[in-house]
Amino acid sequence: MTSGDFTRRTFLGASAGAACAPTQAAATQAAAAQAAPVAASRVVAAIGPGPAALSLSVNGMAHRLSVEPRATLVEVLRDQLGLTGTKLGCDRGACAACTVWLDGAPVCACMMFAHDAAGHRITTIEGLARGDALHPVQAAFIAHDAMQCGFCTPGLAMSCAALLEREPHPDAAQVQAAIAGHLCRCGSYPHVVDATLAAAAARRGAGE
Repeated sequence: MTSGDFTRRTFLGASAGAACAPTQAAATQAAAAQAAPVAASRVVAAIGPGPAALSLSVNGMAHRLSVEPRATLVEVLRDQLGLTGTKLGCDRGACAACTVWLDGAPVCACMMFAHDAAGHRITTIEGLARGDALHPVQAAFIAHDAMQCGFCTPGLAMSCAALLEREPHPDAAQVQAAIAGHLCRCGSYPHVVDATLAAAAARRGAGE
């Protein structure tokens, strides 16, 4: 690739999978590999340079938007859909505060263009709860004091909840692997591990 061929889109497309890999256990890397290089897996019609029509499925709801090609998924979730639970931290895939699910796999929303998420199921922290009932991971985070400032909490909860979806009986090492890419400046990692294990036990007790 020559310098003339190098664009922001090629950079994000090449680095999206690698940036969030530490947030996923080995069992989900195959799924993430399929989800991350969305642009490379299909032919995409040229759009831009101005805003273009975009349909997104977020938390089970369809949204029809007008979005600039340069906008990342986290920007659209927060600024256009008002889903501010997804936090924008480093904006380079290094802290995982912006973690959401793409077709059930955790990805960093700052490392994906919004238009590349078209045709996929997006789940944010707002979509984990069932009505007024918190997701077991959310409830366990509260019970086990698994947050302090709370800025990294939504991303951590999304990765921990994804872990329980693929591994209902995790051990501490598996939880640690699932959150390895998350940056928590308050250092609440031990409480996050305890909360996730408690959530797994609660789900088993509820027959989920």
